[in-house]
Amino acid sequence: MLGGATGKTALVLVAYFWSTKAEKARGNIPSAWSLVTRQDDTPGDELDSMADFTRDFHHPYEPYAIQQELMTAVYDCIAEGKVGIFESPTGTGKSLSLICSTLTWLREEQRKAADPEVDVDGHDDEPAWLQEQARRQRTERLVQHRLDLESRLHKVRDKEARQKQQYEGSEPATKRARGSLDSWPVEDGDERQFQLDEYESDSGTRESASARDPAGGFSAATLDLMQKLGGPFTLAKENVDTELTDDLKVFICSRTHSQLTQFISELRRVQLPPAPWADRECASSSSGVQQRNVIKHLPLGSRKNLCINPKVLNAGNATAINERCLDLQQPSTPKDKKCIFLPNKDNEVLVNDFRDHTLARIRDIEDLGILGKHLGVCPYYSARASIKPSEIVTLPYQLLLMKSAREALGISLKDHIVVIDEAHNLIDAISNMCSIAVTQSQLYRSQAQLRVYLQRFRNRLQGKNRIYVTQTVRLIDSISGCLETMTSASESNEIQVSVSDLMGGKGVDQINLYKLVRYLRDSKLARKVDSYIDFTVKKETSSSDSHVGTTPVLTHVQGFLQSLMNPAAEGRFFAERDESNAVTLKYLLLDPTFHFKEVVEDARAVVLAGGTMSPMEDYARHLFSYVPPERLKTWSCGHIIPRGNLFVRCLGQSPDGIELDFSFTKRGSMPMIDTLGSCLVDIAATIPDGLVVFFPSYAYLDHVSTQWQKLISNSINTWARLEKHKPVFQESKFSSNVEDVLRQYSKAIDDGRGGILLSVVGGKLSEGINFSDKLGRGVAVIGLPFPNIHSAQWKAKLEYIERSTVDRGGSSLEGKAAGRDFYENACMRAVNQSIGRAIRHQKDFASILLLDRRYSTPRIADKLPGWIKQGLPLANATPAFPEIIRELNDFFHAKP
Repeated sequence: MLGGATGKTALVLVAYFWSTKAEKARGNIPSAWSLVTRQDDTPGDELDSMADFTRDFHHPYEPYAIQQELMTAVYDCIAEGKVGIFESPTGTGKSLSLICSTLTWLREEQRKAADPEVDVDGHDDEPAWLQEQARRQRTERLVQHRLDLESRLHKVRDKEARQKQQYEGSEPATKRARGSLDSWPVEDGDERQFQLDEYESDSGTRESASARDPAGGFSAATLDLMQKLGGPFTLAKENVDTELTDDLKVFICSRTHSQLTQFISELRRVQLPPAPWADRECASSSSGVQQRNVIKHLPLGSRKNLCINPKVLNAGNATAINERCLDLQQPSTPKDKKCIFLPNKDNEVLVNDFRDHTLARIRDIEDLGILGKHLGVCPYYSARASIKPSEIVTLPYQLLLMKSAREALGISLKDHIVVIDEAHNLIDAISNMCSIAVTQSQLYRSQAQLRVYLQRFRNRLQGKNRIYVTQTVRLIDSISGCLETMTSASESNEIQVSVSDLMGGKGVDQINLYKLVRYLRDSKLARKVDSYIDFTVKKETSSSDSHVGTTPVLTHVQGFLQSLMNPAAEGRFFAERDESNAVTLKYLLLDPTFHFKEVVEDARAVVLAGGTMSPMEDYARHLFSYVPPERLKTWSCGHIIPRGNLFVRCLGQSPDGIELDFSFTKRGSMPMIDTLGSCLVDIAATIPDGLVVFFPSYAYLDHVSTQWQKLISNSINTWARLEKHKPVFQESKFSSNVEDVLRQYSKAIDDGRGGILLSVVGGKLSEGINFSDKLGRGVAVIGLPFPNIHSAQWKAKLEYIERSTVDRGGSSLEGKAAGRDFYENACMRAVNQSIGRAIRHQKDFASILLLDRRYSTPRIADKLPGWIKQGLPLANATPAFPEIIRELNDFFHAKP
């Protein structure tokens, strides 16, 4: 029975929503609870205990018990202002549960804000009548502000309902000449456009027209409008719209826009009771049709996702698009060359229309682009007007986790709720965002480009421009020279490099990195140099083609130079040399704590959720080490499937009794590869439909598949033996091949032939792909995908963890134990993510086979998700391979 209770007397649920003052007078409960009678016919006056209430989360379906538990746990986490780590296996309705619990809490808070009897910020030293009057005035202003917005949204919905057609198929409303889109600045042979503006101040300000522009190129009119709409720019206090309030909201982020699109589709299923002010004003449309309450949702994205100017989009990658967009806003850009879609005083009405249409119904990121084209206004900048009045904002990882991205969008997390879905790789995501690499060839190219630029403009550079450009050349020369010296003197392909080594060149110790990096950012030197090089190439070759879609190499090097300013304790530099002898310099962030700390400290509550968050201790140790234990909350649940629908076994021996040990030193031997083939042949003959096999690395998969396909005299090779049972497909390391392989695998199963899909833990098929039903009746994991512990990067990570453990008061032994746990957890988190691909819904069934004796050891088995461990036999009752095959056969024969 789903989410319900059993007993002689049916449970009577009476929901109370958003009571009016009259209802309060009658003693009704003013919150979203459901009243539950006792099964023993207890009199109603005894139903006062909080334990007798079950909260109604407005789930669109009757929730399962574990969904109800998850919603309750998330709600409590938010209400208590905690940091929560929640694990709910994929297929258990996690996303819908997150939406229902967070928005139910939000509605209750909105009800409190609209209640004049709730004292939010009263002062005890004021008379009671004055406090009451202040509360009522505050509430009236707040409610009236919300009523005005709801009234506008109501009219928009009513209009859309009458129009019979969506904005998506309409032509742009703007009547501007189409030809203006083609007015991208064309080089006219005047080299003055590549000169640097005069830069005279060490404080980082430029003495030029842009000095009057506090936001990097916006006109005063645009800045004024952007401030009114909630932009991040600082203007005079008298210019700020004092009625603009930052409504309480939920920020939900995930890794990719495709995952957010799925999340938004779930959001459309939810029907919440209206906010108090919406209920008063917008009960029905003017046409007499009852309107469905719509959650005010805003999807946010980068310029690459939202830009509608084709001349900007043609720049290709995200960095080039950002640069081109900002170039069009510079005061030096002629008025007729500027982007026609940028918000300004002339199109303020269109920006307001964009805001109202955005919030009038639940839209995804593509809808915003279409809406912007329809209204003729930039979705990227206009979306900022919708941030403050929204109730829920969805955005990808980078826009939430990077402080610079939040500031660019004008996002404040202060006292709001932050929910991070698919958070199993959050630590790695933060580290990757803050890590950067530059190749030796990129350094050489930037050196050459700067010298060409200097040769032409040296005599025109004056003051600080000459000093800082010279310092830039000197610093890049120092880094490049350091790489040449260290890599030529070392036989190792990976060495650790210090900042003092990189800055050991002549005169580099006199450079103020902070001022230099600020100069590079403000002067746009990289864009000027790149544009000039492009100009000279086209001039010499008489070609009109430019290197569209490439990031200026100096822009990339500039990003790397910023990493030199990072605190020495939280990161390391490494020089790597690949098979082709190419050298790369990398900065690796070792401690993501600081970069996520501001999010935790600003937000009212933070929720991390994922299908495979185990092992959870890493988050407490390496992401929330500063958070008091009482503020941390962890929660994990089983799966929604019956236990009989999951078969889990650890295989420690082959059919011949050979120990299965796929550690790095043993897995490459031919006897072990042949033994693995024999195991998979027996498994493939037993499991129906689809079998997905995960290998520890692409290199090992390639090696094994090559050996299996070798011709054997007087015998059939392993590959052919496998194909006697099912066709075999292999994942490629190249992303362009993945969809084709998956399509062929799916077709073979649909045709009734079954299939074996050889893939890699941590590869493209281990995340985001659902092997539900026949696509994944079996999942086999070969060995344990431990990273290379002897690499310089992993040595640095483990040394940092050991040292930080000791610095926090732990012993040396505890530090080594913490490092070992972190190393094992990194491996097992990848394994758990892979095996979670099989079970996707309540009626699904599958087998999970872990091929390696080490899976039976307590240290490794304890790091498996709880719902997987429940399917394992006792440690002292591990059956042999033939018995496992018999049990596996019985498992599938019992299924329909």
